[in-house]
Formats: sequence, C-alpha cells, structure tokens
Amino acid sequence: MLTRPPLVTDPDLVTAEWLTHVLRHDGAIDASTEVDAFVAEDIGTGQVGANVRYRLGYAGNPGPGSVVCKFSSRDPVSAAGGIATLTYETEVAFYRDLADRVAVSRPHCHWADIESGTADVVLVLEDLAPATQADQIVGCTVEQAALAVDEAAALHATCWDDPALTELAWLDRRTQLDLPTVLPPMWKAFVERYESTLDAVTLEEGRRLVASVDAAAANRPGMRTAVHGDFRLDNMLFASAEGGRPITVVDWQTVQLGAGASDVAYFLGSAFAPEVRRDNEEDLVRRYHAALTARGVTGYSFDECFEDYRRSAHACMIMAVFASMLVGRTDRGDTMFMAMANRSAAMAADHDTVGLLTGG
Repeated sequence: MLTRPPLVTDPDLVTAEWLTHVLRHDGAIDASTEVDAFVAEDIGTGQVGANVRYRLGYAGNPGPGSVVCKFSSRDPVSAAGGIATLTYETEVAFYRDLADRVAVSRPHCHWADIESGTADVVLVLEDLAPATQADQIVGCTVEQAALAVDEAAALHATCWDDPALTELAWLDRRTQLDLPTVLPPMWKAFVERYESTLDAVTLEEGRRLVASVDAAAANRPGMRTAVHGDFRLDNMLFASAEGGRPITVVDWQTVQLGAGASDVAYFLGSAFAPEVRRDNEEDLVRRYHAALTARGVTGYSFDECFEDYRRSAHACMIMAVFASMLVGRTDRGDTMFMAMANRSAAMAADHDTVGLLTGG
C-alpha cells in the first residue's frame, strides 16, 4: 500500500516527485510511471483560495495531462477568513466523506489534505478545461440556469432526508454562526464601506433583516439535505465551444445541512438582473421540484418547495455582507459582492422574505 503523500501547501514547493506520489496514491498512474516535468500557471480569481494548473509530462505510461492544485489564499486577511469560517476544512471533508455519495457533477479529487485549524491545505483536482468558469458579475442565460437547477436537484435528491448525514458532524453549521449577534455590527460596517454602491432596496432589506434578526434566525427553512451553500456562477464551469461537461460545480467550502431550495434561491437571486429573474424564477423552481420528484423525493410539494425558496431569498445578500468583510479587497471582488447583494436584496423584497420569516 502506498504511503500518504506529504502535505505540501506552498505552490513553490510542488515537485515532480510529489505529483508522482499523489497520482500513484490515487491510482491515476501506475507504479512504473512518474511525472518528469511540469509547467505551473495561476488560474482563477478565488477570494479565499489560490488555484494553480500544472501541465504534466511523464516518463512511462501517460496520466492526466494536467491537474489543478488548490491552496489557501496568499492574502493573509483572506486566509484568516478561511480559517475562521472553516472553509478549508469543509472542502477537504466534502471530498473525504461525501463527494462519492452524491450525484452532482464535481471535479474528481486526486488528493486532499489539511493541518486542522490552519490555512495549510491542498487539494489536487481534475482539470476541467476546456470548460470555462461562469462570471457572477455578467450573469448567465436561462438555459445555463436550467442546467444549474438540475444539478442542484441531483445533489439534493441523492441524500434527501438521509439520517447518515447526521453522522458527519462537520455538516451541521448551525452553531458556527450566531446571526443575531454578528449580523448587526457586520451590516453596519458593510454599509459604511459600500453605501454608495448599494441599491436603495438593499439598504432597506438589510435594515429590515437586522431589525428582525432574532425572529428571522429562529424561522429558517428545515434541514433536509446537504446543500452547497455558495451555489452561484463563479463556482460553476460550463462547456465551451472546445468541449467540457455541460456543467460542473466547484468550491465545496460551504457544504452544510439545509433546505435544498436554499441553493436554488441563492443561485437565482444572484445570477440574473431582477427583471430577468422575475420572468423566469417560477418556471425554474418548478423545474427543480420536478427534478427532485423524478429522482425519487416524495412528500415534498411544490408549495413547500416554493416557500423554502422564499424563506431563503436573502441568503446571497448575507453571504455578500460577511464575505466582503472577511476577505482581502479587490476591485473585482467589490463589484461581485455588490452584484450579489443588490440582486439578492431585490429578490428578498419581491418575496417579502423578512415578513415571511417574522410573521409580519
């Protein structure tokens, strides 16, 4: 049996020998094959992680032409945020405990390791090129959204009401975020920094949510399945003209127990301009519900599904508030967080999510 590869957490310390060890351990190459050359290139614009593609050359039988290694952010503020929110540990746990049990399209993980409680982490993932990353700021087509809600149903139906999920302690994040305590000061700081770029509806929805946060936090949708938790365009790759899978979901750093429709609300509330979302959301939620039913989920009506969707409408706004204040600032990051917050707030206003959660 092959020994475990050592933990290498600095892209500059990656060697051909280490890549050989990882790929042999995974069974991606045989014992007579070794990586004898590689070329590294930075890819992506992750807020809490650094992604590097390694193009590989071999002595012996060929293996994967390339892999993508995911490390913690090189920005100390972002890395600290990743530690505090357990994002690094959660992604390693997902690939270790859950990835092979769910039907969702995600990268194959050759290796994942972490030193608990630190930002010393590495994941060696399948390179999904020539698929291309979607753009949270630009948004997507209705056809791409249909693929996304189908993929959400594939993830959620696989482990719907599965009691085995309760055995994975890391999935239960209810005790990790005391929303009534942390949201008011975080919202205040968020508004002080970004008020000039926030829509009026965002300022109003944030004010309403903060004023009613105790009642809202006590009236969240039920936990029925494993949800992605950050189910949005920047975490999806779509096929390009050159090929690739129709859709692949990446960045499994926020997986948790929750209501499946919360992923759909998170996605639709941030992927479209409000007017496009209004014209298409009911059809897309119905498509999601039908896909759940086709995959064997019973006892969950469309009305229940749509109410869970409405209850979750401000989730992406909340993520934008916390994430923007916990990671290092970039121009693109600021623009992205404003798109997330403003679009999600408009959705929450349309569905009177605060009123639904508080009974008001």
